[in-house]
Amino acid sequence: MRQGNYIFTSESVSEGHPDKVADRVSDAIVDTYLTAMPEARVAVETLCTTNRIVIAGEVRGPETVTAGVLEDVARQAVKDIGYEQDGFHWETAEVTVLVHQQSADIAMGVDAAGNKDEGAGDQGIMFGFACRETEALMPAPIYYAHSILKSLAEARHSGAQPGLGPDAKSQVSLRYENGRPVCATSVVVSTQHAADLDQDAVREIVRPHVLNVLPEGWMCPEEAFYVNPTGRFVIGGPDGDTGLTGRKIIVDTYGGAAPHGGGAFSGKDPTKVDRSAAYAARYLAKNIVAAGLADRCTIQLSYAIGVSEPLSVYINTEGTGVVDEEKLSRVLRELVDLRPRGIRTHLGLNKPIYARTAAYGHFGRAPEADGGFSWERLDLVDELRSAFN
Repeated sequence: MRQGNYIFTSESVSEGHPDKVADRVSDAIVDTYLTAMPEARVAVETLCTTNRIVIAGEVRGPETVTAGVLEDVARQAVKDIGYEQDGFHWETAEVTVLVHQQSADIAMGVDAAGNKDEGAGDQGIMFGFACRETEALMPAPIYYAHSILKSLAEARHSGAQPGLGPDAKSQVSLRYENGRPVCATSVVVSTQHAADLDQDAVREIVRPHVLNVLPEGWMCPEEAFYVNPTGRFVIGGPDGDTGLTGRKIIVDTYGGAAPHGGGAFSGKDPTKVDRSAAYAARYLAKNIVAAGLADRCTIQLSYAIGVSEPLSVYINTEGTGVVDEEKLSRVLRELVDLRPRGIRTHLGLNKPIYARTAAYGHFGRAPEADGGFSWERLDLVDELRSAFN
């Protein structure tokens, strides 16, 4: 375990942040294609700006998913987030769809044919991580940063806080003593709000959400509790700043507390190992920690485009492991098929389960009955314990 005393900070952004609006639209499109054809191939990007949405990418799916369908999907995603503003409205925004067929050269390398198994959709490295800092086995700063914004969003959607807007950001700094988090040293929350609310009013709206999320006694000093530090946040969302798919990859993963391979998740079907292998790596790391084999675990997987087997499976328990890491790597490959098809099958990823991942993190969420967040299951714990007696 990391020793010493230090302060570590992570940030989160809400579903109404411009980049997250783009992620939500892209993942809603992935869900649309997978609903129509579970083996569809999708790689789409979204740009959002003042009353305009541009969708571009490559797909292979049924002709029933037309440009008009994708426009409707985008509008519904923006409506669900809650944008009905003059500068960005689900109903009046101009939507441009620039989606075309997937490259035949890429398809040839990825598709299974003859004796060739399905290959990875791209080269790359993917990381998974788990630790004992929270019940969700996530790093505490990003976990609490997500939870604050999720609490505010629930209050906004329910009507309990009608003065809040969809766009928001949070940042949590925690003090660590002897490698363990003990309290917050500062909390920053910026949230879009109605024009008739001043900074003090917004601060008191936000306060209980922070207090309810942080463990008892962890609240930062009053002078380090920053709410809308600029004083006013009425113009927000894509009307205030351009949003792009895949621009919040650290928010999506571990808040900087663990490595990231560099590839974004949103807008990609599960043949893209940027997404599916990162989910698999989290799944394995979480089960290792939950099984008591380590207090912290980082896993790296690597792939080559068109090649099915991973090129490497690296495990680092940062000195907290109680078993041999080389043997652990072998056991993991025996328990889970880490080829792209094997990952998709084991985790049930060819389902419309992705729009819900677009905000508040892809990890540390509860597995859902329809297969959502399947990579958060702990169904390998007993097998791992048995493998090491």
